[in-house]
Amino acid sequence: MTSLAVLHLAANRWWTGSADPTIQLITGLVARGHRVRLAVIPGDRFETKAREAGIDVVAGVRLETNLRPLALASDVRALRRVVRESRIDVIHAHHSHDHWLAAMVAGARHDGRAPVVRTFHNRRAVKHGALSRWLHARTAAFFAVSRHIEARAREAGIPRERLFWIPGSADLPRFTVPADPGPIREEFKLGTAPVIVSVSRLAPNRGHELLVAGFRRLLADMPEARLLLVGKGEARARLEALVVELGLTERVVFTGYRDRDLPAVLAAADCFALMAAGSDESCRAALEAMAAGRAVVAGRHGALPETVVHGETGLLVDDRPESVAEALAAVLSDRQRAAGMGRAGRRRAEDVFGPEQSVTTVERVYASLT
Repeated sequence: MTSLAVLHLAANRWWTGSADPTIQLITGLVARGHRVRLAVIPGDRFETKAREAGIDVVAGVRLETNLRPLALASDVRALRRVVRESRIDVIHAHHSHDHWLAAMVAGARHDGRAPVVRTFHNRRAVKHGALSRWLHARTAAFFAVSRHIEARAREAGIPRERLFWIPGSADLPRFTVPADPGPIREEFKLGTAPVIVSVSRLAPNRGHELLVAGFRRLLADMPEARLLLVGKGEARARLEALVVELGLTERVVFTGYRDRDLPAVLAAADCFALMAAGSDESCRAALEAMAAGRAVVAGRHGALPETVVHGETGLLVDDRPESVAEALAAVLSDRQRAAGMGRAGRRRAEDVFGPEQSVTTVERVYASLT
């Protein structure tokens, strides 16, 4: 395929949500010979991770989402210069702010407008209304990271022929290589206890209260069990208070944010649990757990019902503590079944959720527009 020049815009500063999928997509495109540049909010983990991955990060762009006129005008000028001087073939937006910016700078190419494409990373990003319809009409293609989002995009009037599903992806080599669980079990004094791990930002509507309530019920039959809540966020103090109130301080561990040793954290798990989707509804944490060979107990939200095959790679639960407790008990009490689910999850991660699948779809769409 002819090498293309692509500009990605991602108004995200955190190492969450769209960050990792965007980096994996860009590195996949670069590996196939395309010239890709990334504009990102500077000065935080997303930019750091992008530079560590060897991505060409655009300098002099702020991507401020508070719509300050002078900052917006500065970004428009800088990005129009990038489009013109780098001879950008496609502009790929990942958030609503990026999408409008892309529409404003697409005409800077010397031989006409560069096509604009957009990834919807969560259902909330799919807007209705006259302004959105105007923007959608000027967008050449859309990518949805779940069938749930794809359905909402169709409801918003986006034509089927311009809408493409790209499944979430996990860094398979990172998580399929066996990791030593010993240091994690030693750090948190887990011994031989059955361990449930949940990786999610500690934020409202992430299902932590449901998981803790279900775990509390589990302890009636499995008192030695431990729950590791991995992540950071504004809800941590409230969740810690809940754990104290329920008398679970000896059973629930707040590990804080883990990055470099996340494979070891997952290796220490006998079961992985995720009750709700986050800002990236492809539910990357569940995909990583599957890649690590862990059975997944998951809520029926976001992409989780289309990711976890009930009874094969894990168990899907309702939003009831007793449903969560029953599923956790079913996995933890039958180690052979749990191991089989983990193996099936790893196969599914490799077959469906490897980065190459999404890169192939995106590359094909780019080629059709140029």
